[in-house]
Amino acid sequence: MSDSTSIEQLHELKELRELEALLAGIWERPDEPPIGIEMLRALSHSGNYVAGARVEGRLVGGLVGWLGARTARELHLHSHILGVVADSQVAGIGFRLKQDQRRWCLDRGVKTAEWTTDPLVRRNAYFNLTKLGARAGAYLVNFYGAMIDGLNAGEESDRLLITWELDSPQARSAAEGDAAEPDVDGLIRVGAAVALAVGAMGEPVAGAVAHARVLICQVPPDIVAIRHQSPAIGHAWRLALRRVLSGALEAGYEVTAATRNGWYVLESIGPE
Repeated sequence: MSDSTSIEQLHELKELRELEALLAGIWERPDEPPIGIEMLRALSHSGNYVAGARVEGRLVGGLVGWLGARTARELHLHSHILGVVADSQVAGIGFRLKQDQRRWCLDRGVKTAEWTTDPLVRRNAYFNLTKLGARAGAYLVNFYGAMIDGLNAGEESDRLLITWELDSPQARSAAEGDAAEPDVDGLIRVGAAVALAVGAMGEPVAGAVAHARVLICQVPPDIVAIRHQSPAIGHAWRLALRRVLSGALEAGYEVTAATRNGWYVLESIGPE
């Protein structure tokens, strides 16, 4: 990472407006930013996580989260939005922001972070599940309703709920750069079942899945391009992946890793 890159907490109105504009540009929502200045100001003022990454003084990335609790004893960080501009010219800014967030949480005794992600975006799947060492155990159907930003083109907003156990062996290894990418071919050789794959025309092809300890499930290279070029195929992917992932998670599987070329790995966590 370049010495000219810094991660900092954002508090002042000027820098929070920079972050609002940055995220609006990334999500192609100039008139309705995905998170507004008033909310950013309130979150920062109340002691939540609002951070930016700068390269030579220019804001190129941002990460926002807040503390939540389902019970009095289950405090966690909800990590709401992470964005990095495409022309930042410095690799690893998203990873560095997440590791800063991890340290911020652990310094405050917070051991778990959660966030949602579109399961059709393969680069995010690899980043969240393998690069960071997180897991996914819940599928949320149309979580935000129909999307309005330029990237998602009105598609339904299905999400995977990512759970990052911040002090787990997987998270610690990932933080040290030792995350191991799954060997899909090796998994198939020892009995993993292919639940979904990319067909010759880019369409989803479901597999005939018998009971297996490990399932693998592929998503296409660029779902945003597919949505623009062929909305029907894009929606077919949404429905196919919804059926496969939600069904598997309800049957007792957990998404434990993902590969760079779009394969999810799901492992049975139920009794043998």
